[in-house]
Amino acid sequence: MFYRHMQVRWLAVLVLLMSALARADFSTSETAIFSNEPPRVRTLLERALTYERSVDEYEGEWQAAILYCEASRHGSAEGQYRLGMLYAFGKGVPANRELAASLFSISASQGHVEAQKMLETINMTTTSLPKCAVEAVLPDRAPRPVVVPESKTANIDRHIEGLPNSKKWVVELVHTLADWYQVDPRLVLSVIAVESNFQVKAQSPKAAMGLMQLIPQTAERFNVKNAYDATQNIRGGLKYLRWLLSYFRGDVTLAVAAYNAGEKAVDRYKGIPPYAETRQYVKRVMELYERTTHPFDEKITDPSPLLARRG
Repeated sequence: MFYRHMQVRWLAVLVLLMSALARADFSTSETAIFSNEPPRVRTLLERALTYERSVDEYEGEWQAAILYCEASRHGSAEGQYRLGMLYAFGKGVPANRELAASLFSISASQGHVEAQKMLETINMTTTSLPKCAVEAVLPDRAPRPVVVPESKTANIDRHIEGLPNSKKWVVELVHTLADWYQVDPRLVLSVIAVESNFQVKAQSPKAAMGLMQLIPQTAERFNVKNAYDATQNIRGGLKYLRWLLSYFRGDVTLAVAAYNAGEKAVDRYKGIPPYAETRQYVKRVMELYERTTHPFDEKITDPSPLLARRG
């Protein structure tokens, strides 16, 4: 009887220890967010985040979606936001930006700041929610990704491979955000490599700030409050690149030149401005990116008058 009692006690200690170790993987901000949730919802969020970080991403992300669905049904703004991110990027569940926007909207209505930021990037076209966020049903699964090996390693890929581990988290963040803005992450990474060499706190003599070296006017233009916050900085740079790609109708060389010198300078000189800095900048970015055209959304802005003159 005594030994059985000791076994039960040791089992209880082991469970508590495993729980503590699991929580140790959460960042300070995640721990603070989860601590504000009711116990049941907190457990769901913690389990979901653990699944998201599992070795098998495909299975883990779907299991996380199931738990975020349940947290959403409990009215959790954090659960709604995190489920929205899965739908936004097609992780675990089929990509559906309309459903993502609806989830961000109800999360933002509860004061969720990150959900409000995501809403700035899209227009709501529906108020429908995923069925699993309303009823106790399983969400659809995303198709298992097919990995197609590339025949060529781009220069930017080789550059990234040489980065110290302390900078590689930026690469993952870029891939996450670039997909949402429909900008090739390799282009963004090429710009960051030349602009700041992945230094979050980089500042130029001309007051350009952060990873993508946003000048104060550009930061204000694209609603960047803190240019030294990596996520805000990359979002601002992405918005500008997306706009430039639309303005120059997918001409990467002109878009990159304008990112450095401004679109008015490119229009005025009918191409890459004759500034030594800009020409060297374009050369370095293009050597890394190696592509001269990029898909664009013509609805974002009217084309540059330069293109009309060329036509």
